[in-house]
Amino acid sequence: MTVPAVLFSPGPWELLILLVIIMLFFGVGKLPQVGKALGTSLRAFKEGQKAAPIDVTGTTEELPQPAAAEAAGPAAIEETDTL
Repeated sequence: MTVPAVLFSPGPWELLILLVIIMLFFGVGKLPQVGKALGTSLRAFKEGQKAAPIDVTGTTEELPQPAAAEAAGPAAIEETDTL
């Protein structure tokens, strides 16, 4: 069984209906502003994806252990978790 790469690909009629709904919702005068805002948002999203990823693997090793958990041991933690 083959799975299509795109599960939903809108045809021309679906796009036309979507455009009519958007025009009714925002109005014809606001469409350029909405398009500009959408383009700016997509551009910022793409630039954010190109940025170097943040390394968070080393941060958990630097955290100090709570003093109460170290003094009481694992048995005290298990007793407080059960209600």
